[in-house]
Amino acid sequence: MAVIHVLIWAVCMLRVALATVYFQEEFLDGERWRNRWVQSTNDSQLGHFRLSSGKFYGHKEKDKGLQTTQNGRFYAISARFKPFSNKGKTLVIQYTVKHEQKMDCGGGYIKVFPADVDQKNLNGKSQYYIMFGPDICGFDIKKVHVILHFKNQYHSNKKSIRCKVDGFTHLYALILRPDLTYEVKIDGQSIESGDIEYDWNLMSLKKMEKFSAESKDWDQAEGDKSQDWEKHFLDASASKPSDWNSELEGDWQGPMLQKPPYQDGLKPEGIDKDIWLHQKMKNNYLTEYDLSEFENIGAIGLELWQVRSGTIFDNFLITDDEEYAENFGKATWGETKGPEREMDAIQAKEEVKKAREEDEQELLMGKFGGQEDTFQRFHRRDEL
Repeated sequence: MAVIHVLIWAVCMLRVALATVYFQEEFLDGERWRNRWVQSTNDSQLGHFRLSSGKFYGHKEKDKGLQTTQNGRFYAISARFKPFSNKGKTLVIQYTVKHEQKMDCGGGYIKVFPADVDQKNLNGKSQYYIMFGPDICGFDIKKVHVILHFKNQYHSNKKSIRCKVDGFTHLYALILRPDLTYEVKIDGQSIESGDIEYDWNLMSLKKMEKFSAESKDWDQAEGDKSQDWEKHFLDASASKPSDWNSELEGDWQGPMLQKPPYQDGLKPEGIDKDIWLHQKMKNNYLTEYDLSEFENIGAIGLELWQVRSGTIFDNFLITDDEEYAENFGKATWGETKGPEREMDAIQAKEEVKKAREEDEQELLMGKFGGQEDTFQRFHRRDEL
């Protein structure tokens, strides 16, 4: 049995060694977080953050995170890390968010930025690569944003993904895979997944780009027809037919074969336009439209608005390993979610008990107060 445990431990350690962790933040070193996170000075009215585990928690230290502190404010803060490209790799973005104030209107999402983002000037116009997380406002908006930046535009997932609306801590994870699939998890459970191309309404974008490519590329190819290039070669295996009449039909010439289709330098002359364009798009299109790839990821941040403050952000993680992210979630949120609810339940009982005692005291005061008023009225009448 001991040998099995050792093997399991060794496998886990190997998995951790193979994972690439680009960014990880648990706020376990007190106020040193201020050296890593940069508050934007773009607007003097921006709200400020503090490190707090809230009014109820599973572990006072482990559950400390960035908490919004002022009502009716915009917030903008970010942390930088070593830039990287996720080309050909899985990208996992994960964090916890707790709307302790029972959010009525405000954001709980995060943004992933290019490495050259101006942290001191961070604001709503700062370009980002990915925006992910819950957004709540009134009865209508209770959704998880998944927005990707591509071709100088922001594209939202067309599916309606509902977020959590209670006051407890929840674990949010976004997975973008190199095969152009994605997955959204809340509290370790998959709540949405699919194909990036279809779930971000990119077919129409593809068509527009395709038509533009057709017009440009075909016109260019048509202009190349006049150029002298070898597109045929003799079929050496052919022989003159036995019934060939040279006097009537002239000298026999062997058939010419066209170059194998779609070689480098192939011109569209003599080739069906749709076939030629399809092959050209097939060869060059997928990498051009690969929404899961970002070349210069270098910062993560919170840029949002809140009517009522009190939200706590914690356990940030950016990695290329889904299993590492899952284990990290279990070791953080997974360890404190139960105790957090227990503490909240105890506090709720204490509040109910206190409210009941106050009501009873008011009733008693009202009763004795009424008797005292009656006694004083009768006493004044006797004096008269």
